Amino acid sequence: MEKYISIIASLLAIGFIVWWFFGKREDDAKLAEDVGGVQTVEIMVDGGYLPRTVQLKAGVPAKLVFNRQDPSGCLDEVLLPDFGISRMLPLGEKTEITINPSRAGEFKYTCGMQMFSGKVVVK
Repeated sequence: MEKYISIIASLLAIGFIVWWFFGKREDDAKLAEDVGGVQTVEIMVDGGYLPRTVQLKAGVPAKLVFNRQDPSGCLDEVLLPDFGISRMLPLGEKTEITINPSRAGEFKYTCGMQMFSGKVVVK
């Protein structure tokens, strides 16, 4: 009997691990606020990016404000390859990055090591 309980517990643990690391997670996209004709959204950098998904309107200039609170070296840089941007994020400071989302689509941003990521959804 103990053998069957052990097998079931092991299968449940494996299933949980697969779900945790490989399961698709739907993030609620945070809509940028219009501040003087510029879309603005703040992204907290603390153990990853929060929110992970930001929604912008196409054709309206946008300002992404990264607020780095995590001392991890991995998160000291943010890359927005689709916009040709690589920027250092000083600890405890807000860093503004201006982009012009001219076309609709999904654009990924990552930390310097590409371990943490988020995306900008332009509609």
